Order: sequence, then structure tokens, then C-alpha cells
Amino acid sequence: MIRLIQIDPSDNVAIVTENAAKGMDLEGIVLLQDIPQGHKVALKNLQKGDEVIRYGVTLGYLLEDIEVGSWINETMLALPDLPSLDSLTYAQGEAVVLPKPSITTFEGFDNGPDLYAGTRNLLAITTTVQCVSGVVNQLVGRIRSTLLPKYPNVDEVVAINHAYGCGVAINAPDAVIPIRSIRNIMRNPNFGGEIMVVGLGCEKLTVDKLLPPEEINAENVLMLQDYQGYAAMMEALLKMAETKLEALNRRKRTTLPLSKLCIGMQCGGSDAFSGITANPSAGYASDLLVSGGATVMFSEVTEVRDGVHLLAYRCVDKEARDKLVAEIGWYDAYLAKGEVDRSANPTPGNKKGGLSNIVEKAMGSIVKSGRAPIVEVLGPGELPTKKGLIFAATPASDIVCGPSQLASGIALQVFMTGRGTPYGLAEAPVIKVCSRNAMQEQWPDLIDLNAGGIATGEESVQEVGKRLFELILDVASGKKKPYAEQLKLTNFLCFFNPAPIT
Repeated sequence: MIRLIQIDPSDNVAIVTENAAKGMDLEGIVLLQDIPQGHKVALKNLQKGDEVIRYGVTLGYLLEDIEVGSWINETMLALPDLPSLDSLTYAQGEAVVLPKPSITTFEGFDNGPDLYAGTRNLLAITTTVQCVSGVVNQLVGRIRSTLLPKYPNVDEVVAINHAYGCGVAINAPDAVIPIRSIRNIMRNPNFGGEIMVVGLGCEKLTVDKLLPPEEINAENVLMLQDYQGYAAMMEALLKMAETKLEALNRRKRTTLPLSKLCIGMQCGGSDAFSGITANPSAGYASDLLVSGGATVMFSEVTEVRDGVHLLAYRCVDKEARDKLVAEIGWYDAYLAKGEVDRSANPTPGNKKGGLSNIVEKAMGSIVKSGRAPIVEVLGPGELPTKKGLIFAATPASDIVCGPSQLASGIALQVFMTGRGTPYGLAEAPVIKVCSRNAMQEQWPDLIDLNAGGIATGEESVQEVGKRLFELILDVASGKKKPYAEQLKLTNFLCFFNPAPIT
């Protein structure tokens, strides 16, 4: 049955749950055009310049007169002013009552006191420069075929390949972002503290920029230019890898408190349902995790920018609020330097799915963070110092946000989608949550959890959120593998590099 969904009583638009034909009467609203699934219908007569309100928020201002029952899409709205970063109020520890989880432990790989645990046991081989990635890819194949069978407790070997390392302004101020991202990803909880770095020997990203002096030795670092030919390189690399595999193979899963778990929340291929089904379900699961002691990161600067005041109010202290302002302000300047603003974010697929502009997308994106207080704000690739809900200020691009969150220490990611994407990470399992039933029906072997029942009234946000929470713990404990992991669907690691390329 086709329904209208109005989120807030002040909204003057609602979305249709299915494709709706001209002349159809939906709850007393007669449609004046055919309206695609997820798109907005005017609930009253509106004039040029009037606010269009969804989520109780002004999405924009009409560029033409609209009659009740009309289709409102992305061509009809002018963006509102960008929310100011000046004088943002923070909550100063205001109490929020979060739901209590029924489970407070998981089975993970402990990395020692004060460190997050792994959800997988992986050998990671980090490159200093793209030039060596061909050799490292061959190495990974050799390890899988000849060495991994000997070490059953090691789940996989992954190559931390990237496009950075040379032909770059290595000392430019913004170079700190890709350098710390590569440096920190080596410490990801899923890698068990084992360091294996492969360099060339003439690159700008020298090993001392990635490792402290005590770790720069023959056990951890190999430079290809030190060897006479490919065969010698490969022999030395395999010998180094076997030493690391022996250490990793001694790791075992143990029962750990949720305080040892760090996960990331991300969304991509969003649609108008994302903000009312998949993302709020993820937000409820996030609240359960945080309530149980876990750390949850959410990201995507342009997709929170229009709700920055809402995030600031949830910051627990001035330090978090000030870091939020600094990171968002830096990104505003970064976009302005490229002569664009946050309106460049929505994709054609977002718009086809009913999202008219970045304001609407942002309101739906923010809810994946739930209601928990924000204890800390991180720059791209920075490591957390606190536990709880964290805003990791990364670009919104899926293939940039993912590596940034990995560098900040997530051991698992939850990815919400409306339009669908086969996105995955080799370095951490990715749970895929879809926003509508049609997506689950189209991709039953790619979607791990369907939140579409919320739109049809079959389930509540809390019910889906609880199912997602339980799935997260099952995946973290190694009891289940998401489809992307089963099918080995993994994306290239694109580390954010705003510094010049020379």
C-alpha cells in the first residue's frame, strides 16, 4: 500500500513510499503529477519564496508557486544560508538517557590494556609509496597460496596500498593528513600490533615519518632497492611475512567488554528513506553500543554541515565543541579554495532517490549518530583518546571516509545505503544496511540487514536497531561474515590528501 510519510508535524511536505500516479488520493492529498518513490509531495499550497520544511527543518526556498499535491524536487529549491560556526552552544555534560543493551561483551582479539580489540586477525603489509604496490600484490598472492594455510588462526593478508608517497609536497602543512592516516592505519586493532612496511628507497614518504626509531629495523621494514632483483625481494618478503604470521597465529578470541570495541558508521548512496529507516536504526544501535561502553565513530563533514549546531549542542565540553568548529571551518575553507560549497555533495543517485539538496541529505545523515553525547572530535586519520560517541571529521566520499575511519581505529564498519553499493573494506568487515524493501529484493546477496520495514509500518526503529546491534556483535565476534566479506568485495584505500602534488 502506498503511504505518505510526514516526519515532523511542522513539515509541509511528505514522501511517497512507492511510485505514485497522478490523480491518486493519498490520505486526502490528490496527486497532481506522477511522483517517484521517495520524492516529496506538497501538503499545502505554497508560494514562491516559501520555506519547504522536512524533519522540522527548512530545506530551502521555493523558486515557483506550488499547489497542494504537487511534486517538489531538486530543481525547485534555493538553498538556505549556511549555519554559522560562531557562538555554537554546547551541552556541557547534559544528561541523555540511552537504551540499555542486553549484551555487554563480544569475542574479540585482545591487543592489551587501553587498546581496542580486533574483530579479525589480519596480516597487514603497508606500502610507503604506490611504486611498490605491484610487488606487494604479488606477495599477497604468494602468502595466501603458500603461507596462510600453515597459520589457521590468521584470517587473511591485506595490502595497504595507496596513491601517496612520492611526487607530493611532503612538507606542506596539509600533508599531515595523509601521513598520519598511513601511520595510524598500521595500528588498526585488526592487525594485532604486527608491523610490516615495504618501501622502495627513493620516495618522499620516508619510513621515519611512519615509525618511531625503535621500530625501524629489519624485522619491520624492507626497501626493495636494497635487493638484487625480484626473486631476492620476494624471498626476503616471504621470510619477513612468515615471522609476522607466526606471531599473529598465537592470537585467540576471548570474551571482552564492549569498551574494547570501536566501530564506524557511514552512509552512501543515500535516498529519502535513509533518514527515516536505515540511519535512525543505526543510530539506535549506536546508542546501545555506547551505553554498553563501546566507541562509535560517525563522519562525513559535508553531510553534517547543515546540522553543525545540533552536533555542537551534543558535545560534552568546550574542547569537543571547539575542535568541531575548527574541523568544520577548515573544510569550509578547503571547499571554497576549490570554488565549490556543500551543495556539490548530492549525487545524481541521491536526487533520483528523492533527496533534493544537501540540507535534506544532512538531516537524514546525522541521525545515524543516535542521541549519545559527543565526547571527542577527530581530524581525518587521528586516533581517539576517549571512549563513547566520536565525530571523525572526514570527507563524505565513501572510499575516502572508510580509510580515514580505519586509520582512526575502527575494527568494523556499518554502512547504510538507499540506492545500493557493493562497497567493502579488506581491513575490516562491513555490514550493509538498506533503507527500503526494494533494495533488499534487488540485492538479496549483498544487503545484510533491511530497514525497509520501518517505512511500511512492519517494524519500528527500535526493533531494527536492536537487530542491527546483535548483528554487529555477531560479526565482531566472528560468528557471522557480512556479504561483502564473504564475496571479498573490497575497495582501494584512498587516503585524503589535500596537500599539493608536485
